[in-house]
Amino acid sequence: MNSSVRKFIFHDLQAIEGYIDPPDALVFLAILRSQQSASLQGGLAEIGVYYGRSYFLLRKICGDREKIVAIDPFDIVKPDHSLTQYERFAAGGRQLGLSVDEERVIKSDSTLLRPADVIERAGLIRFFSIDGGHMLPHVEADSRLAAASLAEHGIIVFDDTFNPAWPEVTAGVTDFLREEAGRYSVFCLTKYKTYVCRRPFHEFYAQTIKTSPELKTFDHIETEFLGSTAIRLHNPMRRRIAYEVMVGLGMRAWSERAYR
Repeated sequence: MNSSVRKFIFHDLQAIEGYIDPPDALVFLAILRSQQSASLQGGLAEIGVYYGRSYFLLRKICGDREKIVAIDPFDIVKPDHSLTQYERFAAGGRQLGLSVDEERVIKSDSTLLRPADVIERAGLIRFFSIDGGHMLPHVEADSRLAAASLAEHGIIVFDDTFNPAWPEVTAGVTDFLREEAGRYSVFCLTKYKTYVCRRPFHEFYAQTIKTSPELKTFDHIETEFLGSTAIRLHNPMRRRIAYEVMVGLGMRAWSERAYR
């Protein structure tokens, strides 16, 4: 099963415009598989769908029966495209052979939502990805929404946490962790994302990162972040270059070998 998901990550998913790169896609796979193995149930939610690259990754890993809430204003307008943002999102699903659960798509600014808007559609959430507005008010509102709709064993994934282009994301995530007074801890860091869980589940998720066969090719470096010991997954430059060269040359089918 994981081999088919890896093929999807390195080949099929690249046809969808978006930003999740292979290291984080593999972290998503490792976490969701560990939750399934431990019977940690709950829905999934994503703020900031764009054209659906990470949404369809969640759908591929979890299957059609899982409840995934997709939150986005779907108001991106590009003059060179005849389709709206939502139409391109739905078309991407058809291209991949994956369905969009329209009953759980919320076309709205996430800052206007209540936790009940999420919970009523999918129950308490075990995996909540935040990649919406990158200004401080958005990060604050999205953090509160995720925390209030999260299952006890759930995790929150923050995008662009240490991206110098979006410094207020870093400020917002740091404020959230401090304001929660030790209730949450960071268990994993990648170049683009920060992975957070409630403190009683820190060891469970840290062990998932340490032991997952999907992540064995990365350097695992322990670092401290606001009182938590987090595992930073380092992706060496040579691997990133090899992967980008293969993709650039149209060798998507072979690019997965860079991450073995």
